[in-house]
Amino acid sequence: MDEYKIKCIEEGLTKIEFPEFDKISSDAPVFYNPHMELNRDLSILAIQVFQKEQEREIDICDLFGGSGIRGIRYKNEIDGVNEVSINDISDVANHYERHNIELNNLDDVNVYQHDASMFLRMKRGKFDVIDIDPFGTPSPFLDSAGYCARRDSLLCVTATDTSALCGTYQEPCIRKYNSKPYKSEYCHETGIRILAGFVALTLAKYQKYIEIKMSHSTEHYMRLYIEVNKGSKKTDETLNNIGYISHCKHCLHRQLSYGLASPIEDTCPICGERLTQAGPLWLGPIQNKEFIEKMIRESENKKINSEKQALKLLNSCLIESEAPATFYDVHTICKSLKISAPKLELVFTELKNQGFTAVKTHYNPLGIKSDATIEDVKKILIKLSKLHSN
Repeated sequence: MDEYKIKCIEEGLTKIEFPEFDKISSDAPVFYNPHMELNRDLSILAIQVFQKEQEREIDICDLFGGSGIRGIRYKNEIDGVNEVSINDISDVANHYERHNIELNNLDDVNVYQHDASMFLRMKRGKFDVIDIDPFGTPSPFLDSAGYCARRDSLLCVTATDTSALCGTYQEPCIRKYNSKPYKSEYCHETGIRILAGFVALTLAKYQKYIEIKMSHSTEHYMRLYIEVNKGSKKTDETLNNIGYISHCKHCLHRQLSYGLASPIEDTCPICGERLTQAGPLWLGPIQNKEFIEKMIRESENKKINSEKQALKLLNSCLIESEAPATFYDVHTICKSLKISAPKLELVFTELKNQGFTAVKTHYNPLGIKSDATIEDVKKILIKLSKLHSN
């Protein structure tokens, strides 16, 4: 390993060393992505909240160890962690994982070298937390995660193939997630829901059901924190959250259809144009208010470098936790109406004055989550545009 130039970094309370590389890619001798520090910081908060809810020591699996930063931080910075298992197929990664464990003077952190899916199947029921943070899609590993996951466990899933989930490339999404995406103004939320729906349907084979504790779409990736439980009846009930989103390109109307094989309208009820469907996907809640509030409180007890960014995201997810699915992009609607966009705060105020809910969303700074229809929103935008022009 002497042929590599070594870089040393600190995150939170943890120091690691790894070979320097020119750019972030799977070709790096040992994978470390500095842009995922926020992801790791939020994961520490989420897993700590989960551990406190369980009121016992927990065992954690870091399925794609790389430099070891994620698993080592979990052991070093989360209270009540019994054992952390770090897995990576790479010899070089295993070497630096062991080196970094020693560097931080940690016990009960074990390094494994296995194919990711095989490792999960070898360790059935072992872990309280399974973290799947691959370079690309998590899809190939979710079946083994469903097999491995124990009752009352936490599944953390990252997807970096956002171009597929958001609908830029339809065929890869269909191939990997068995779902048709659609590139609308709310495509990042649709992507989160496609990923969640795929997890729910995959785990259902093992009579396991999901409850999403928190989710977010940030820069180049999507992240889900999912509580997993077991029971055929409850699994059947939660699958009622699987369905489709239908979108009208012409008037921007959207509607939800619940059920995997239920009839879906193909004509827009507003303008009569053809509807485009996305799904199957998860139509249930994708934020848990109580869990996110606990994460925010937990941030006061942890040293995280991205604290300002993390709190901003958490508070945004908290605000939208009880909002309807999808959102309206004010500029997209105004463009379709061929009018100038009014100030966003005026739109929020007018929606609330008319009795509608209206909250911001972390997916888009110009987005509004509301129970108003597209016609209601258009009337408000036209009204505000006229007032502004006068």
